[in-house]
Amino acid sequence: MDLYEYQGKQLFARFGIPVSEGKLASSPEEARAVAEELGGQVVVKAQVLTGGRGKAGGIKLADTPEEAARRAEEILGLDIRGHIVGKVWVEKASDIAKEYYLSITFDRGEKQPLLMLTTEGGVEIEEVAERSPDALARVHVDPLMGFQPFQARWLCFTAGVADPDEQKQVIGLVGRLYDAFVGADAMLCEINPLIVTPEGEVKALDSKFTVDDNALFRHPDIAEMRDLDAGEPQERLAREKGVTYVKLDGEIGILGNGAGLVMSTLDVIAQVGGRPANFCDLGGGGDAEGVVDALEVITSDPQVKGILFNIFGGITRGDEVARGILEALDRMTIELPIVVRLDGTNAEEGRAMLIEAASPNLYVEETMLSAAERVVELAGAR
Repeated sequence: MDLYEYQGKQLFARFGIPVSEGKLASSPEEARAVAEELGGQVVVKAQVLTGGRGKAGGIKLADTPEEAARRAEEILGLDIRGHIVGKVWVEKASDIAKEYYLSITFDRGEKQPLLMLTTEGGVEIEEVAERSPDALARVHVDPLMGFQPFQARWLCFTAGVADPDEQKQVIGLVGRLYDAFVGADAMLCEINPLIVTPEGEVKALDSKFTVDDNALFRHPDIAEMRDLDAGEPQERLAREKGVTYVKLDGEIGILGNGAGLVMSTLDVIAQVGGRPANFCDLGGGGDAEGVVDALEVITSDPQVKGILFNIFGGITRGDEVARGILEALDRMTIELPIVVRLDGTNAEEGRAMLIEAASPNLYVEETMLSAAERVVELAGAR
């Protein structure tokens, strides 16, 4: 779950990371009131779950409350990479002497958290990594040992943070960022830029915070931060129904049992010239209720032109899955072509049940490749 900047800063502050004072506003009048309360120059920042706000005109300075209201009016309703701005964060402006970049993310390849620091902050980290990779200091944290202060010192020396007072502040801040990462079960905690003021204070000017969805049951306060109106409508519907679903940009709806099998199905669809419309994992079962919920989510996407069930029966029996599919189709009206590939335990019995049902838009295949070719052909998606 991605958090808005202001939500990430709230969590940063909870873990002792210094941030600028500010408040949320959803109208020009509220922005004016916040600016009056804060006093002095303020920054009006669009709150969207994407990057590139500055380049899109989503971050603007204001010297007076009236100007803050005008800036908010300009930003609210702005389309930034497909995200419509519905609220702004108004905070005290900060004088900037230096801009650093600091983050911790989970390196799936190494199965360890990865800390990164560079003195070239304020730009996208991908640009820094491509333009001057030596400027980006990186160190992995062994989760069994946990974060060690020497790792923060190594980051500072390697990245070129030379001032002793800055080093001391950054070292302490790295430790607190790791505490936030672990304490909130995060997948990413990023500060870009991490600024140094002319007075020598180091603080977070921005926040990018991503929390592991699977850990939200441990953090009901963070779970409440989710913006139910943000993101794809299909993903919102999937959350409501408890369906494991990720929206993609193709035309072939995918439904399988097991994440690995679904990932393989996406590859095979691409191999035969199609484009997957989604990732949808039915899990270990194949009951009618679960199939109905998954199909309702998949068919709510207007881009979908055909649906592929890819089921391998291990513990799950093929005839039970077939029975669930047929019961689900009795409860729903779907005119799209549906291709079912059944293999594994009781697969022959399951395929026989589906063929015997003789649904006009239901097609049965024995292999993943033939099923992928059939659904792409029927959907006219080549």
